[in-house]
Parts: sequence; structure tokens; C-alpha cells
Amino acid sequence: MEPIWHKTYGDAIPKEINPEAYRSIAALIEDSMSTYSDNVAFRSGEATLTYRDVDRLSRAVAGYFQSQLGLKKGDRVALMCPNFLAFPVAMFGLIRAGGVQVNVNPLYTPRELEHQLNDSGAETIIIFAGSAPNLAEIIDKTPIKQVIVIEAADCTGASGTPSQVDARIANAVSFSDVLNRGADLPFEPPSISGYDLLYLQYTGGTTGLSKGAALTHRNLVANIEQFKAFSPDSLRPGQEVVITALPLYHIFALMVNCLSYFSVGADNILIANPRDMDGFVRTIKNSKFSVFSGVNTLYAGLMAHPEFPEVDFSNYRTSVGGGTAILEATSNKWHGFTGKHIREGYGLSETSPILTINPSTINKFSGTVGLPIPSTDIKLLKDDDEEATLGEAGEICAKGPQVMQGYWNKPEENANAFTDDGYFRTGDVGIFDEHGFLKIVDRKKDMILVSGFNVYPNEIEAVATAMGGIFECAVIGIPDERTGEAVKLFVVRDPGSEIAEDDIRAYCRENLTAYKVPKTVSFLDALPKSAVGKILRRELRDLA
Repeated sequence: MEPIWHKTYGDAIPKEINPEAYRSIAALIEDSMSTYSDNVAFRSGEATLTYRDVDRLSRAVAGYFQSQLGLKKGDRVALMCPNFLAFPVAMFGLIRAGGVQVNVNPLYTPRELEHQLNDSGAETIIIFAGSAPNLAEIIDKTPIKQVIVIEAADCTGASGTPSQVDARIANAVSFSDVLNRGADLPFEPPSISGYDLLYLQYTGGTTGLSKGAALTHRNLVANIEQFKAFSPDSLRPGQEVVITALPLYHIFALMVNCLSYFSVGADNILIANPRDMDGFVRTIKNSKFSVFSGVNTLYAGLMAHPEFPEVDFSNYRTSVGGGTAILEATSNKWHGFTGKHIREGYGLSETSPILTINPSTINKFSGTVGLPIPSTDIKLLKDDDEEATLGEAGEICAKGPQVMQGYWNKPEENANAFTDDGYFRTGDVGIFDEHGFLKIVDRKKDMILVSGFNVYPNEIEAVATAMGGIFECAVIGIPDERTGEAVKLFVVRDPGSEIAEDDIRAYCRENLTAYKVPKTVSFLDALPKSAVGKILRRELRDLA
């Protein structure tokens, strides 16, 4: 039976894409560098790199890896760096040499870093100098043999004094040395197929030790083509200007901002520190950007800045939201500035990442994460693994060319991660409407059971945020002698707001069934978040 979302596609969206549109991501990169050689590829501050520059510099990295380090296709290399110009140069060089990139958060603690390096088996790491002290703490407990140190000024044309590397890190070389030496070294491009491994993309690890999702070149080529099918009006060859404030080590920005837009010759503005809102707004104010991506907290924080109304939207085309739910209040406010709503999508590290997204043809807040993208099948399974009926909630299970091969070296995890017929179990709960739009109800583990009733935090958070006076909020379940669990709401007030607990609970009583109304409300200066802006409910549970 044809999926219900295909009828909503109409003639504008293809039902299938070609996951072999490029032989590999290496082939995609090289095609773009040839086609758009004179265009600006990346910007950081006043510094720019053209596609020709990226070709030259990444080829030097590839030559160094192959000729100097003896890198073979399939060898894992960790990349631990913020959104500097050196990030795409290092990544593209590694990809062209056939390496497998292990994406590492540069804010990782020594414990987290140790786990990821040991789990991946990486023997080389390319690391931001500011993160090197954490590596020094644990390097002797890992397989790392070679360390390449990136400075913020690398690839910018600016000169600077190299950082002092901790004495515990032996055999460290600077990234600038890699570029200089690699320029004179031979490089023989390896034969790379779509089924070769490209990334080990580690899950957030908010519920325990992170696992590496094994993503192939074909997985990423497929997801790029799927994204293009849903966004033709904002992927114009050689015309787009993209703001990349989300970290490139995260799969969302890596696939959407970097690879997808590199494939069409876009000008990509890298934001290394989006927490510096003054600098962030100054950077984008007159950039005439056409594409923006972010999580709800990033959009909300940006619009709260007093100079945001001065941003030039004359070239603006679209914005994409993901990672966490986009709240209606946030999207409405963004619409007020730009004339367009935030296009919410849904995906995971394990799915490269996009599974669903709202089509660009819809300019309203749908309250959903959109339609399944082409060549993707999604079914919702109840606890007994029976398929949910239309309008009934179930675990989102997905199959498509963008779904990972499995978790790296985790056979038992993989057995549990997929259904018998090959659908990946996301662990998220969703509902389809009659048009095929998917609404995320919540994570299974975040569901709260109040007197036998299921309560989903996203619903309460959306209601509370809509009342005004609340900058952001988060809901958890806490033990309750009478009801088993009760709803607890954490709130960050808007600047100048004096909203009180009684006000919030009264508003929620007007808009929610009694068992969903927060039993208690606590006020915080800020909510705990991951590096990509996800609210960490686990830390709130610990706080409670």
C-alpha cells in the first residue's frame, strides 16, 4: 500500500531519490571544487576560502596523511575542532585520502574523550589547541600515536604564535606544518565506493556511554539528495549564503550546512562561538544570508538580542530547525521578522540525520516534524510490536538508504536497534496525521506516568512557553506518593519578567488536562544544555 505521505508530495517532490547520485562523498567534494572553483566556499570573520583554495589545501592534507602517516582507506582519525576554517579543510583532506572521520566534541571532558578514542580505535587525532589539555590527561590510555594541533588562525592567512603543547603529548605537529609539508608530497586518490565507511558519528551519550553510528558515503549521499528534493528553492547552484552556527562535528550541521550546500557551491559563513551573541549578530547583520539552521534555543536567543531587528533579510530563503522541538511561539516570532516559519525536521545521528522535514511549500507552523523524505519508509510500532493505526502513537521505526550500517563494534546493541525486517528503532514516540505529517510525542524514556496516564513533556513545554514571560522551560517527572509520578517544570524567565509559579500553574490549568498540570515549578537562570543546544533532562532530574 502506498504511504499516505506520498499523496501530500503532489508533483513537486519525487517519491524516490538516487543514493548513487555521487560515487562517494569524495567524488561530490571534488565535483564541487571543480565546478565552483572561483566562488567563496567558507568564511570566518574577515577570512575567506574559495573552492579552489579548499581543493589545494585539502589535497595537501590528503597527501600528508597518505604519504607521511601511511593512512589507508578505512583508518579512523578523530577530528576535535570548533567551526574554524581548518575544520572543512581537514575533513575534506581526510575524506579524499579514504579515512574514516570520528567526530569529537571539542568540549568533551577527559573521561568522554578517552571513551570515544578507545571505542573508535583512532590512532590519529586532529585537535584544537584549546582542547589539547584534556587530551593530555588521558592520551596514555588511548591508541593515539599522532596528534595534529589546529589553531584558530589556521587557513585564515593570519599569523600567530603557536600554542604550547602539553609535554605529555608526544609527536605533536601543527596543522600549518601539515599543510606546508603536504603541498609537496605525492597523493594517489584511493578507490572509494558508496559502501565504504565515512563517519563514526557518536550519539550524545546523555543516557550513558556514547555509541558510534557507522555512516557510509552512500548514507550521506542519499541524505543530501533527500534534503535537496524537499528544498529545491533554497539550494540554488552558486547562489546560497548559509549561516553555520551549529557545530560541524554534529551530524545536523555536517550534512545540511556543510555537505549539502557545498554540493551546490554555496558561500558558508562559519560561526565559531554562537554563545557570543553580540559577535554573532554583528556577523550576520549585513551578510545577506539566504539559509539558516538551528535548534529552538538558538533561534530564541538570537531574536532576544536588541540588534536582531537590524538584520538584513532581503536575500533570506529558508530556515531549518531540529535537534529539539521548535516551539510555536519561537516560530511565530521568527515569522514576524522574516515572513517565513522555521521548517522543523527530525532525525538522528544514526540516520545521517534527516528522516522527516516540513516541505518548503508550507508556510505555516504545522506543529509537526513534517513528512518522511523520499526513499524513506516509517512505521509506528506499539509496545507489542504491532503497527499503530492512524492517529495512534507508536515508536518511530525507519528504513531507508540514509540509515546507518549499525553501531561500531556493538553487535548486541545492533540486534536490539533493528526490527526483524530491518527497520531502525529510534526510541522516539510519534503520531501520523491523515496527510502523513509526523508529530513527535516524546522520547520513550522522557514519558511521565501520572496515575496511569501518559504525559509527554513537549506538550507541557509548548503550552507554558506560549503564555509569555517565559524565555524557555523544560519538564521532567518526579516521584509522587499519590500519583506515582508528578510533573515538575523548570522555567527561565524572560528578562524583566516577574511571572510566578501560581501564574504558570493557573495558565496550565486553563490549557491542559488536570493530570498534565505541573505540580511544582522551579526557576533557574539557565537550563543545562549539551554543546548543540539540547536540554539535558538528566541533569534536571539530578537537580530535582
